[in-house]
Amino acid sequence: MTRLKLRKKVLDLRKQGMSYSQIKKILKVSKSTLSCWLKEYPLTKERISELRNNNEVRIEKFRETMRKKREDRLEKTYQSQKRILLPFNSRELFVAGLFLYWGEGSKFKTSTLSLSNTDPSVIKFFISWLTKSLRVPEKKIRIDLQLYSNMHINQEISYWSKTLKISPIQFTNPYIKETADIKINHKGNFGHGTCNARVGDARLTEKILMSIKAIADHYKN
Repeated sequence: MTRLKLRKKVLDLRKQGMSYSQIKKILKVSKSTLSCWLKEYPLTKERISELRNNNEVRIEKFRETMRKKREDRLEKTYQSQKRILLPFNSRELFVAGLFLYWGEGSKFKTSTLSLSNTDPSVIKFFISWLTKSLRVPEKKIRIDLQLYSNMHINQEISYWSKTLKISPIQFTNPYIKETADIKINHKGNFGHGTCNARVGDARLTEKILMSIKAIADHYKN
């Protein structure tokens, strides 16, 4: 059974009012996977009260309590870290971009800065780094998309254009791949494909690659 079909069966059983334990017994899905897939599908109080097995009721209530505690804890941590970390000053932004590029950027094109990712936030940060820290004119940025054959291509181009606030005329023709179940993400879909943002500038690329090399050499030694 493909992951997409399995997730659909899990959701169908949950909509029937089944608990984690009941679904696990039927489909042999781990509780961690169920927790990820069903976090937005809690049982109603009425349904919990209808479950005959008191142990299952206790477990469901415990999961809901722990879920709320975790959400509260993460929100407090998020707000605390946001106050500590942001906003970046100019040097911090430059260094943060260097480390992102060190991990995710292309190191093989000596005349082009290029970074690919499926996460729009990563691409948005990269573009912000290019324009604000490296002073690259936004009009010089080009966007390449890798999409799947079952996607609505024009809708995906529109999505990335609006999300990145980059004009569609700066997009190249997307590369279309055949759909494969192994590409389904944890949410049970194909996301919005992979986005590559790039800018051609040989001197700037040399500066970034040498900056990364300087950091790497410092810690190597």
